[in-house]
Amino acid sequence: MVDVSPQERIQAELKDAMKAGDKARISTLRLFLNRIKNERIALGREVDEATFQALAQKAIKQHREAAEAFRKGGREASAAAEEAEAEVLAAYLPPPAEEDEVRAAIEAFVSEQGLAGPQAIGPVMREMTQRFAGRADGAAINRIARDVLS
Repeated sequence: MVDVSPQERIQAELKDAMKAGDKARISTLRLFLNRIKNERIALGREVDEATFQALAQKAIKQHREAAEAFRKGGREASAAAEEAEAEVLAAYLPPPAEEDEVRAAIEAFVSEQGLAGPQAIGPVMREMTQRFAGRADGAAINRIARDVLS
C-alpha cells in the first residue's frame, strides 16, 4: 500500500462524505483540511503524521471547550454539534492509552530513574507526554504521575 499524506487522507474522507451527503462531516472535514493546508504553508513542507495528530488534538480540544461553553449558555443543540465535530476528528487519532498502561509506564520510569517526590514531576511529564503523544491527555498523565510520586 502506498503511504498517503494526512492531507490526502482527509481529502478522500471529504469526498466520501460529500457522496454520502453527510453535511456535518463535510463541514468538519473542510475546516480541518484548511487547518492542515495552513499548517503546511506555515511549515513550508507537507504535514507529517505527528503534526497531523497534534492538529487533530488541538481541534478536538477546541470543539470540546466550545461545547462546554455552549452548555453553560444553555445552547444544548450547539454543544451537541461541537461534540459531534470532536468525535469526527477523534477517529483520526490512535486509540487512547489505558490508564493502567500509563500508570505502569510512569512507575517503570520513576523506578529506572530513581525519582521521588513532587519535584520529579517535570522529568516524568516530559518523558510521558512524548511517549504517549496523541494517546493520553496531559492532564491525565499529570494526575497519575502525581499519584505515583506521592
